[in-house]
Amino acid sequence: MQCVILAAGEGKRMRPLTASRPKVMLPVANRPMIEYLIIAARECGITDFVLVVGYGEKEIRTHFGDGSSRGVSIHYVTQRQQLGTADAVRAAEPLIRERFLLMNGDMILKGRDIEAICAKGAPCMGIFPSSRPEQFGVVTVDGDRVTGLVEKSSKPPSNLINAGVYLFDEDIFAVLSELTLSERGEYELTDALFKYIEDGRLIAHRLAFWLDIGAPWNLLDANEAMMKDLSYAVLGEIEEGVFISGPISLGKGSVIKSGTYIEGPCTIGEDCRIGPHAYLRGSTAIGDGCHIGHSTEIKNSVILPGTKIPHFNYIGDSVIGSGCNFGAGTKIANLRHDHNIIKVGGYNSGRKKFGAVIGDNVQFGINCSVNVGCVVGSGVKVAPHQHVSGTIADNTTIQ
Repeated sequence: MQCVILAAGEGKRMRPLTASRPKVMLPVANRPMIEYLIIAARECGITDFVLVVGYGEKEIRTHFGDGSSRGVSIHYVTQRQQLGTADAVRAAEPLIRERFLLMNGDMILKGRDIEAICAKGAPCMGIFPSSRPEQFGVVTVDGDRVTGLVEKSSKPPSNLINAGVYLFDEDIFAVLSELTLSERGEYELTDALFKYIEDGRLIAHRLAFWLDIGAPWNLLDANEAMMKDLSYAVLGEIEEGVFISGPISLGKGSVIKSGTYIEGPCTIGEDCRIGPHAYLRGSTAIGDGCHIGHSTEIKNSVILPGTKIPHFNYIGDSVIGSGCNFGAGTKIANLRHDHNIIKVGGYNSGRKKFGAVIGDNVQFGINCSVNVGCVVGSGVKVAPHQHVSGTIADNTTIQ
């Protein structure tokens, strides 16, 4: 069995986090989201992978190499132009020798579902019940047969959605070769699925677990879910006077200084300095080379590598890019006074608690305030004592 993972897209809804990295390399619990798919498939005995790359492909190739460090074999094909999901699958055709598992790279699955799909006949697609089916392709079924597929309908005919995982055999390439450009100017994999549905051949498998990571706030959901089973692992140094409740993972070269209080689960990368007197709350992930300093509180957030949040800061329910620096006293709000759902960049996050999305290399002066649902582009510079709200374009100076 081979496994093809689609990893060529930029992920525009993830901007500004994808300004300098492909979407599939955004971290969940300090591990690229696509790595969870590789691990889950490997648990099922799949060791032959084809990654379809494009935007930011160098980072993917550098991180995984030939796959040998993870006990698998990885080959790469490049989708030169973003011409749709069907085009991405066709790019992998020269490397496919047999039945293959196909997965979108921006989700997380568990091995038990992958194993169940691989035990089915091809073609098969994974489906999942969603509370927001209007945001996805909606599937209707009769038993285990797919009878219909409707893309992002305002009145979805069911709550079952296309989860983006499939089992195909080589017949799929004959179907893909007959596709024409859609209204969006792309070759759509869903058009091939329509053909299988018309023929009564498409089988459905209901997934037991599925996490979609289509927007920045989904990183928080995924982060929390994947840290529930975090094992206590300390490779760095913990000074006397540190209190830890719950599991933590601490990378080598990292130091947690005296007076710091950590409520697990919490994962901290390598070469970090935490404290003194910092407060890290549950489901927080801190990347390599970060500094979380005196009297700083971090709650349920994802902090990418190389960011400094040195003293008297508060970060709650937020995603912070790499290489940022927070001036003393800078804080991010994470709750509306009316407790309503927070919109982020014009999108409904579905969350009552959400702080901000901060791009890479953002510099805050002292005593800045960042409002709920704010999106701050990469390279932004904020002068001291500023109030920041809404969406801020890359490389803007606020003063």
